[in-house]
Amino acid sequence: MAQTKGRFEVYDLDNCKLHVYYTNDVMADASYIVEGKDSIVTMEYPLFKENVAEFNGYIDKIGKPIEKIISDYHVGGTGNHAQVMAEGMKAFSEGPVYGGMMKSFEQMWGDSMTEMPTGEVSEVAFGTTQTWAGVTFEFRHGASSDFPAASVLIDGKAYYTHWTPAKAHISHLQVSSPAGIDAEIAEAENSLASGAELFIGGHGGAARRDAVEFKIAYLKKMKELFNANPTAQAFVDAMKKAYPGLPGEAGLEELGKALYK
Repeated sequence: MAQTKGRFEVYDLDNCKLHVYYTNDVMADASYIVEGKDSIVTMEYPLFKENVAEFNGYIDKIGKPIEKIISDYHVGGTGNHAQVMAEGMKAFSEGPVYGGMMKSFEQMWGDSMTEMPTGEVSEVAFGTTQTWAGVTFEFRHGASSDFPAASVLIDGKAYYTHWTPAKAHISHLQVSSPAGIDAEIAEAENSLASGAELFIGGHGGAARRDAVEFKIAYLKKMKELFNANPTAQAFVDAMKKAYPGLPGEAGLEELGKALYK
């Protein structure tokens, strides 16, 4: 199909196809369609109108009904359709932290953003496995430093977290404190231990196991350099020296500020 904004990739898992939609929006958000034999499950609807239109057009071309809509870390353009969230995420998404974030987005991007959802929300308990569209969705606790949303193991093959692991410097939005380093290491190690082959996130798209292994090593080096350097600038310089030319270097200043505040 003609795509004017984002792009799609398709992965064959055991019992389904996973469609990855790279929105190419300002936040590098990604959305997902899990296609079973007779129906589909969507995850993390896009936030901007042009992406919602493109995403819905792609769903129409698949030609199967939507059985469930999952909004995990990201609230998006689900309209008045019913959706599911991990337990506690509905209240958090309406509270001052997430709600305030969405209000600031509205001020920045105005009418280009989709309207906020109005559909009924049901919650899924952590530690449970749901079967929708003939595919299993195992809801696990996400990183302890992040929103109270879920890491979701899909079909035993794809592991969804808030951020796709990448061979790049980590954003201060992902790790904003020293405790966050340990939390992200623990969650990355949990994802590897799940046996998944594909690692997906609300920011980034899809990656393989080598990206998770890189992330773990990177975070351990970050912790080492944080403990060894007394100032944010010394930490930033040490990170640049440890990873010369790694993408995302421009964000190290903000990362340093977050860790040393």
